[in-house]
Amino acid sequence: MNQTSNTSSVLPAQAHGGLWLTSLLGAVLLVMCILGVLGNIYTLVVTQSAAVHRSGSMYIYIVNLALADLLYLCTIPFVVGTYLARDWPFGETGCRVLLSLDLLTMHASVFVLSAMSLERYRAVSRPFVAHHPSIRRHRVVVLVLWGASFLLTLPMMVMIRLSEGRPGPSSGPKRICFPTWTPEAFKAYLSVLFCTSVLGPGMLIVSLYTALLRNYWVAQANLGSSSRPARRRGIMQKVVSMIFCIILTYWACFLPFWVWQLAKLFSPGMLRAISPAAHTYVNFFVTCLTYGNSCVNPLLYTLLTRNYKDYLLQKGQSSGSTRVDMGGMWGGESVELEGREEEEEGAG
Repeated sequence: MNQTSNTSSVLPAQAHGGLWLTSLLGAVLLVMCILGVLGNIYTLVVTQSAAVHRSGSMYIYIVNLALADLLYLCTIPFVVGTYLARDWPFGETGCRVLLSLDLLTMHASVFVLSAMSLERYRAVSRPFVAHHPSIRRHRVVVLVLWGASFLLTLPMMVMIRLSEGRPGPSSGPKRICFPTWTPEAFKAYLSVLFCTSVLGPGMLIVSLYTALLRNYWVAQANLGSSSRPARRRGIMQKVVSMIFCIILTYWACFLPFWVWQLAKLFSPGMLRAISPAAHTYVNFFVTCLTYGNSCVNPLLYTLLTRNYKDYLLQKGQSSGSTRVDMGGMWGGESVELEGREEEEEGAG
């Protein structure tokens, strides 16, 4: 990213190290784009299974998560274009559309992840209610989440402009997308975005999954005399591992990006000791992390879950009678809680 850009590096990068390094960075991003797009498209294919549609309404969240991640990943070619051109060739309209799309889809993805975490927790704490969810309610929630994402993006859409940056060592001025508001206002706006896209949702996800893990732990303790202790321990280990992966992936992908952007805004003097080349490397690394979240989501929420295996099994059968339990799409297992057997939509 360049200057005060705090979105996913869709502004021209001041590349250092020559064309070969710029091409290498661009190639890495393009590979991530291809893998992420394929994974999310396949997620959409899986969620369109008739059995998945019959089994519950939470597939609405997965569809919207995949769509948000898909749109987010589609900004990568424009990022690569700015790396190679060392300029912004897409005009002022491109500034508004691409930067807004970047922020919109990032927030939508994070908000949907938070809603899914809340739905999982409800599936454990209120299983009878969670097993009969309202599809209409889920659709309304999704519309609200996209609307909130748009409202948070609107200031960037309105205030961004195309302007000329500093001339390069062997060329004229470079065009950059630059916010027109005051530094104080921009700091306030980015602080709000940090709270809404990372800190707030991240704390909510940690709290919900911690409570979810506690419920599983209590269930495991209550089943100490079960005739299948080995199976129960295996389920518990899978739940703990998936919860750990979900939480770690979230914070590892988003926190470094925002810490780096806020440091450039609030502590620029501290970063002056870092060479321009190091700035480029850090920008590229944290950008890859944010895009990496959209690449990993299909693995965490679809391709590594039991329902994906059920989907493949269903495809191989001539009849469409295979029952697919939507809880399995999110890693649910049959776990007894307080003496009753309920299908819990547990971790991931």
